[in-house]
Amino acid sequence: MSDASVSPSSAPFHVLITGGSSGIGAALALQYARPGTHLTLWGRNPERLTEVAAQVVRKGATADTLSLDLCQTDDALAELRKTDDARQIDILILGAGLGDIRPEGALTEKAEEVRNISLVNFTTPATLATEMASRMAARKGGRIALVGSVAAFHDLPIATAYSGSKAGLARFSTALHAAMTPHHVSVTLISPGYVDTPMSQRLEGARPFLVSSRRAAQMIARAIGQGRAHLLFPWPFAIARFVEMIVPRAIVHRLLRTAEVRQRPAR
Repeated sequence: MSDASVSPSSAPFHVLITGGSSGIGAALALQYARPGTHLTLWGRNPERLTEVAAQVVRKGATADTLSLDLCQTDDALAELRKTDDARQIDILILGAGLGDIRPEGALTEKAEEVRNISLVNFTTPATLATEMASRMAARKGGRIALVGSVAAFHDLPIATAYSGSKAGLARFSTALHAAMTPHHVSVTLISPGYVDTPMSQRLEGARPFLVSSRRAAQMIARAIGQGRAHLLFPWPFAIARFVEMIVPRAIVHRLLRTAEVRQRPAR
């Protein structure tokens, strides 16, 4: 772990964000950055992490960064324990995620891609949230947020691993919320639609009701502060979720199979 600034041995407020190098995670880092706050930023790209940490420091906060692969669940868990032992985490935001769609002309996604998406989108965040919930419950306070997707509520034929992993994360989050409420630990599920991030920018075609990363971070931070169980935005996707619940599944699947979505290769 590398220090992005010279920080005091104990800060009054500590926020750890996975996926902190870009997109919603980076926007949340800037949203929380202020004097008296320490940010721990995890991500895959050390150069981008350093850039975000520098912006955080310019806003008066302190920061450190860690570049790691969340497919390595045991390594991530060990780092979380080490970080919380050194400086108590007040807010854990599990924002890292992988997204992919079925290659053009293929019948399914690649098996290896399904494995990686499942690890990053469900297995590792669920593992880290469980560890942090136990620690926060013991000290009778803390906040956890898990960033899912509106894709969790739809059977996407071209993105079975993405929608499936986000669905698992959604149920895990609401179940953990039910378990932790009596122990003064809030657990918030975040279900965004299209947000203007590097992941969504890879998609070709329309991105309806697009929300900026900055606006998304503002809404998410407010929901975490309020201890809400679930934040779904923007509102048209809540209507879409309701409509799909009442329309026969066979009709929904027929419509979803007609959707043509392409994405550019990741850089």
